[in-house]
Amino acid sequence: MSAYHEPVEELDQKTRDISRAINSLKEELEAIDWYNQRVATTQDSSLKEILAHNRDEEIEHACITLEWIRRNMSGWDTELHTYLFTEGSLLDAEINGPSTTAPTSGINIGDLK
Repeated sequence: MSAYHEPVEELDQKTRDISRAINSLKEELEAIDWYNQRVATTQDSSLKEILAHNRDEEIEHACITLEWIRRNMSGWDTELHTYLFTEGSLLDAEINGPSTTAPTSGINIGDLK
């Protein structure tokens, strides 16, 4: 079964690459879920450590792929800036738009003016 919903010969190369990336992201998220469930249920501490490492590698892969999608498909940049690394209600972020204040970190050097 094809991953395409439209005739592949009618899709340009960029659209096909975006489809590849989205499918890869879905596969990475599925792998993260599998590993996370295994980490939660195994009783063997050394296996738990290995599975957690593998899960975290899949998280890295998902993040890299998501960043590629953000850079290459319109709409993602705006939406990710609206919701990621924000504080408070995500539904409020939808209504009010991107937060103008960044989350606090351990270091604040203040205004450099």
